[in-house]
Amino acid sequence: MHIKRVGVALMAAAMIGTGVFSGVSASGLGSILGGIVKVGGIGFLVDKYGESLNSAINSVMMKEGAGTNYATKVVPIVSIGNRGYIGAAQVIGDADQVEKVEAVGQLEISWNNKLFRIKGLIPMDSKNPTSFNRVQGVGVSAVIDVRV
Repeated sequence: MHIKRVGVALMAAAMIGTGVFSGVSASGLGSILGGIVKVGGIGFLVDKYGESLNSAINSVMMKEGAGTNYATKVVPIVSIGNRGYIGAAQVIGDADQVEKVEAVGQLEISWNNKLFRIKGLIPMDSKNPTSFNRVQGVGVSAVIDVRV
């Protein structure tokens, strides 16, 4: 349980910490570099601590009476749409299908002066948002995102 808490704490600290770099940027280049730090930082943390984060999410869900017997996995979110977001998502489904998921694509659409917004979450077999196939039979059970 200690490892799970450390993983979640490290991910949260990195998300908050990388936001500071972007916030203190004085120029457009600083803002771009801050975004790169976030994107790279989240990707690194998901790769390194994804299993621990997945276990922590499963423990919380189980404690709240929402546990599952399906396979789960934490993967990065690759966002496309009106705003750039990056983060992580827990996917859920049959083990053979969950294993194929490399990322979750987030497509965001808003209309009517942003009164309405749709976020489409797509389990993908690639981390490349321009070249992927949807992984059928897999859903998203948890989302962690950070604005970039």
